[in-house]
Amino acid sequence: MRVRVKICGITRPEDAIAAVQCGADAIGFILWSQSERYIAPAAVRRIVKLLPPFVHAVGVYVNPDKSWVEESCSAAGLSLLQFHGDESPEFCAQFCLPYIKAVRVRAELDLVQYARQHEHAQGLLLDTYTAGKPGGTGQVFDWKLIPATMSLPWILSGGLHPGNIADAIKQTRPLAIDVSSGVESAKGIKDVTKISAFMQGVKSCEDLQSS
Repeated sequence: MRVRVKICGITRPEDAIAAVQCGADAIGFILWSQSERYIAPAAVRRIVKLLPPFVHAVGVYVNPDKSWVEESCSAAGLSLLQFHGDESPEFCAQFCLPYIKAVRVRAELDLVQYARQHEHAQGLLLDTYTAGKPGGTGQVFDWKLIPATMSLPWILSGGLHPGNIADAIKQTRPLAIDVSSGVESAKGIKDVTKISAFMQGVKSCEDLQSS
């Protein structure tokens, strides 16, 4: 099965278009104002209008107010929510759009139990744990901490880039991949050459995934 790819932290229309042309399945927009990759909902809407059918527009939130999620997801024209903070399963599941839940992986966290708690999520996004930071650190976590089975599909994130993506897929066999800083020239500015190389690395593993 083909590995799906989300290019996250998009702030410019040309980067979204380049990502889609290279084969990305989803485009991520950071709707957390403290992020250096933050983008306003109205700007997201302008980019979303450029996306072809069947490409997800994903809004990324960190411990948001309910009102902000409702206001921004409608204004932006999102199709999927991603919660990247300490949101409860009840909070995440109350909105009209499906969601994925990010979790920062560390040895003492039971991912199997976490997946059960978020049973209504479309999947878990596994990211690197760094104290005081919700994500986007560009650091890889220990992939051996991923359980052999979980009750939810999962998405690999954290420190992925063109140089390690093929090894990441071969070692972990993820359903999907999420990348941001690994395909950037600066925070929020994507590099088309890096996106293309990253996608080539993903495509090189397609035969492995189907075996």
